[in-house]
Amino acid sequence: MSLEMTPLAIDQLPSLLARYRLLPQLRRELIIDHAIASIPCAIEEIEAAQQQFYQINQIVESERRAAWLQHFGMNEAQLEELALRDLKIEKFKRSQWESQLESIFLTHKAKFDKAIYSLLRTSKLEIAQELFFRIQDEEQSFADAAREFSEGPEAQTGGLIGPVEVSQIHATLAQKLMSGQPGQLHPPIQLEQWFVILRLEQRQSAQLDDTTRQKLLDSLFESWLQDHLQSTAAPQLVIA
Repeated sequence: MSLEMTPLAIDQLPSLLARYRLLPQLRRELIIDHAIASIPCAIEEIEAAQQQFYQINQIVESERRAAWLQHFGMNEAQLEELALRDLKIEKFKRSQWESQLESIFLTHKAKFDKAIYSLLRTSKLEIAQELFFRIQDEEQSFADAAREFSEGPEAQTGGLIGPVEVSQIHATLAQKLMSGQPGQLHPPIQLEQWFVILRLEQRQSAQLDDTTRQKLLDSLFESWLQDHLQSTAAPQLVIA
């Protein structure tokens, strides 16, 4: 079945953006564009960013690029600006926060520390208690107990999880893991419908490496953006 598209009048655009809930995304992008408008880029950076964009979108060949432009209703100048956008955003992040990264990292380092731990979950308290004593008394290994009794996906790995950033772990479990010592076995902990047996295997102290730097920059940028979204009035769309 073929569908014929009804011609779109330009004065319909504001109501259509609202209908399809696209106004918040438009507002977000406008705030970003305003922030990066004056970010300078060297010729070498521009050329590299454009080539990277073409490769990622598989439009290196001129024919493919022309088809891509037609599909998105863009011209060459708009394509070049789009290709530079991610580079400008990254340069904006660094210009705003790179000099503060070390102190911010030290303040929030605990969130980036990682843990390797064993976890067993069951919906029955009596089973959790029995398994805890078995493991504690070395009558059964944690891995064997998890494979046989755990009701979550960790059963496939013998209960072993990680390394995982502490910020990604349930707060109750994270507190137990980061306050205990490697090898410490925790009695059943109730989390919603589950009774969880937990054992810390290893803690890994975070380092301010390239990956962590990027995560920090991304997080700071997103926080900055959310603040501006909350404090900036929504744009009024006027059709001239």
